[in-house]
Amino acid sequence: MNILSYTFFQNALWGSLLASILCGLIGTYIVTRRLVFISGGITHASFGGIGIGVYFGWSPIISATIFSVLSACGIQWFSHRNAMREDSAIAIFWTLGMSIGIICSFMAPGFTPELSSYLFGNILTVTSADLSMLAVLAGLSVALFTFFFRPLVSVAFDAEFARSQHLPVTTIEYLMMAFIALTIVACLRMIGIVLVISQLTIPQVTANLFTRNFKCMAALSVLIGYVGCLGGLYLSYRYNIPSGASIIFISIVIYLVCKGATQTFIYFRKQ
Repeated sequence: MNILSYTFFQNALWGSLLASILCGLIGTYIVTRRLVFISGGITHASFGGIGIGVYFGWSPIISATIFSVLSACGIQWFSHRNAMREDSAIAIFWTLGMSIGIICSFMAPGFTPELSSYLFGNILTVTSADLSMLAVLAGLSVALFTFFFRPLVSVAFDAEFARSQHLPVTTIEYLMMAFIALTIVACLRMIGIVLVISQLTIPQVTANLFTRNFKCMAALSVLIGYVGCLGGLYLSYRYNIPSGASIIFISIVIYLVCKGATQTFIYFRKQ
């Protein structure tokens, strides 16, 4: 295929692989710890950082990174205080980020067409800088899960039990919240704010149909995520439609097929 000779398509393939590794690992922690709603809040809060970057002429990715990490730590801090419920803290940062992003984007001088790419994603616009960010984060996440696997799993499944074992639960929670924020920002170019949370949950939910083992679930999530990215990339190229939506659509189709297959297997097994 001649398309494989183009740099932008090669970047898209590498971006798909790196994002699948990153989202597969971090997403498994999110699903196991039941942080999907918190991750959604961080995702939408990142739009505030993008708006600030566009308004002041800074790099939207850098400003979104800072804003997202601060929002993630803010949600974690507020949700662990008796003065505020967790869902209230999420709602505050969710709406704060979106409101700041909308205000700044409207006040920004000139036309800002790049905003749509951050909202809906376009994997074909992934740059070398984006690949570098994904590669660094993917490498750090692999190292984190390799050397601190037991503490992470303990906190993911039962934070109170982990605290009783004198594990640094608070440090791990803040560290993982920061990683979630960085993962979200790193994938904005590919999938967009509207859909990035799906890449952190759908492959993991699909993997959970086949296994409940954390390691197996993470590995299977990476594989399913990559297949979804490749399928979405082909669909986007073939029919000239947004890549972010295509990737998530293929991921959901994979989930439905796997769900149907497992249910069919269970049914015939009972007969």
